[in-house]
Amino acid sequence: MDAEQIERVRRFNRTVTERVGVLHERYLGRDRPIGEARLLWEIGEQGRDVRRLRERLGLDSGYVSRLLRSLATDGLVTVEPHPRDRRVRTVRLTDAGRVERATLDGRSDELAGSLLEPLNTDQRARLVAAMAEVERLLTAATVTLDAVDPDHPDARHCLESYFSELQESFDTGFDPERSLLPDAGELRLPHGLFLVARLHGEPVGCAGLKLPPRAPGEIKRMWVAPHTRGLGLARRLLTELEARAARHGHDVLRLDTNKALDAAIGLYRSHGFREVAAFNDEPYAHHWFEKPIAGPASG
Repeated sequence: MDAEQIERVRRFNRTVTERVGVLHERYLGRDRPIGEARLLWEIGEQGRDVRRLRERLGLDSGYVSRLLRSLATDGLVTVEPHPRDRRVRTVRLTDAGRVERATLDGRSDELAGSLLEPLNTDQRARLVAAMAEVERLLTAATVTLDAVDPDHPDARHCLESYFSELQESFDTGFDPERSLLPDAGELRLPHGLFLVARLHGEPVGCAGLKLPPRAPGEIKRMWVAPHTRGLGLARRLLTELEARAARHGHDVLRLDTNKALDAAIGLYRSHGFREVAAFNDEPYAHHWFEKPIAGPASG
């Protein structure tokens, strides 16, 4: 990791925390720290599942419990078991909590205005554009990739979303029964693997990799949720699959795709895949690609 880049990130963090008031115990002039204020905002009008709230903010359960107890003591939230599953707790704002949240919203608007007010029109536009880019990149850095069983609920969610999108995209529609779908066993080690990408605990992408012996590795069922496209996640999935295939002794990767998937075709070509003759009888495929990959570095 580049030392100068690390120092620039740290300097940026110091500037932001100082300028937005994170260092003050009374955030936005209210009698509560920023953790409680942020929790009130995330709970929102509809309430939140406590587990999802914890995943959304990346906080451990003990810390979230302490924040919620403090807010409940102040009469700002209620925490109750879900009526259909008592293992699930739901947190909701009280009337007082809604008033406090509205006050925090107003003061947050004032703080944002104070950041922009000293700048001229061009500087404001540049700052807002830079903030949007930073937000996008930080969101991309928040996404995690994990190998899961292909029957995991998050894997099934991704595949079902993928198949629904193909049904809308293909001229002929898409029937999973007609496609050469890999058996789940082909996507479990040692025969293969299945990656799921998650953002704030929610599944937002997937990709499978078949690892047949003495044959090229094969990428299957790569999908990225529409609202996360533009974060570089598809390229990250490809890079991760390439590295894992190399670690398992494969020196070639291949895949097939449909002519309707223009963005995917462009991605594969820019990532070093070259078009080759058909290597399977996939009824929905019009293009077949291969790429030589480097094996693991020897130490």
